[in-house]
Amino acid sequence: MSTEYLVGVVVRVHGLRGELVVDVHTDSPDERFAPGGSLIAQRPGAPVGTLTVESARPHSGRLLVRFVEAPDRDAAEALRGTRLLVPTDAIAPPEDDKEFHVHQLEGLRAELEDGSVVGTVREVVHGPGGDLLVLARADRSDALVPFVTAIVPTVDLAGGRVVLTPPEGLLD
Repeated sequence: MSTEYLVGVVVRVHGLRGELVVDVHTDSPDERFAPGGSLIAQRPGAPVGTLTVESARPHSGRLLVRFVEAPDRDAAEALRGTRLLVPTDAIAPPEDDKEFHVHQLEGLRAELEDGSVVGTVREVVHGPGGDLLVLARADRSDALVPFVTAIVPTVDLAGGRVVLTPPEGLLD
């Protein structure tokens, strides 16, 4: 069974020819938005569909993307808010064993060095200061943990866990 991985979100239409401004949520935009590539499209209030990339180019920290299925501004306008996804089984694992894809981290058990469980990785947030693990905790609010080696020294994908060495007060 394959799950899906978010690679972008359509923000708005750009210009008259149907280009769309896309917030990128992938480290491989050239690969994910390559001409001819297909993306799963999830739009609020619409059935899940597929979009085929016609072209993509960088623009002010985002991408301007044209899809075959949206040949003009009116068709493109209907795609506003669309989440663009790829199946996780279509994503090759990173070559470096110290790198991870977001979908590999989500769902891992978060525990301290002594083995006590503190939560589960609910999601990874890409912030301006770096990545944060969002830990879902039973009967407590979520905790944000900087995804840095000093605080998360061990990622054990085979064991289904991350080991944390948080500074005092981080999980309070």
